[in-house]
Amino acid sequence: MLGAKFAPWLLGKLGAWPSLLQVGTAYTTLLLGGSGTIVLLFLMNAVFRGAGDAAIAMRVLWLANLVNIFLVPCLVVGWGPFPKMGLTGAALGTTIGRGVGVLYQFWSLFRGGGRVVLRRKDIRLQVKPMVNLMRISLPAMFQYAIATASWLGLVRIISTYGSAALAGYTIGIRILVFALLPSWGMSNAAATLVGQNLGAGKPWRAEQAVWRTGFYNMLFLGTAAVAFIVFARPVIGLFTSDPEVIAVGVDCLRLISYGYPFFAFGMVVVQAFNGAGDTATPTMVNLFCYWLWEIPLAYALAKLAGMGPRGVFLAIAIAESTTACVGVVMFRRGRWKRRRV
Repeated sequence: MLGAKFAPWLLGKLGAWPSLLQVGTAYTTLLLGGSGTIVLLFLMNAVFRGAGDAAIAMRVLWLANLVNIFLVPCLVVGWGPFPKMGLTGAALGTTIGRGVGVLYQFWSLFRGGGRVVLRRKDIRLQVKPMVNLMRISLPAMFQYAIATASWLGLVRIISTYGSAALAGYTIGIRILVFALLPSWGMSNAAATLVGQNLGAGKPWRAEQAVWRTGFYNMLFLGTAAVAFIVFARPVIGLFTSDPEVIAVGVDCLRLISYGYPFFAFGMVVVQAFNGAGDTATPTMVNLFCYWLWEIPLAYALAKLAGMGPRGVFLAIAIAESTTACVGVVMFRRGRWKRRRV
């Protein structure tokens, strides 16, 4: 909610020029004001996956995204009875879609019949479990805050090169993130398998699950990387016809894709630590690789070496690859096997 209140200030700090502030303030305010829905969406889906009921988590995301896909164009363009709201409509449609997904999650928890059932009599404060949850979750929250803040830092650097550079970067990153969605699913599955096998006293099977998932993830992302490198221009051209934006988007898509095979193992290993209850290790890895390595490297390549936006894209690929290598080394040491939630 604080983010919604300070939306114009936040955009200004990220380098937004006056015209962008005018258009983007309402959009940012709505998304940040409705951030509780995305927190609940992720939280309860983690509960379902941890209980081995990933099918419900999948249905929740399908429902939320279908509502989002339907509402956003209706509210942006003003189709039928819907008002024409422009960019603000995109934020409203997205928030409503997430809210619908959260309502479905609550219905699934309270209706009974699933692996996790929630009843009113079960809703009470239990201090010891809450302390354990806070002990595990605080490093995890900091872990994701580090990664998110690093992306904001990169946006701040990119914004200094004008609207075309920022637009090209945004399009390229959106495409890359879309391609990563199946990989996130495999990474979450690996985390679930690690937690379940450690709980069953079979750490060797947990380790085997991580290596296999990482290998399959590498095959998938390696294929996606080849496609993006070869077809970067036509893919970016689907979203814009501006030559400057296309040039930046192509560089973004190609350069970052070179790190995809490394991303594959990095994503799986980081989630494996979290599944084992060792949230401190990936937090320290993120702190080093993002704040102390990625952002300074991006600034050095873009500004000092004169590479411009290409320097930022190259820094992302290098830093993400470094994260994967460090994560694999830490994972092989095996300290996570002695962790207990």
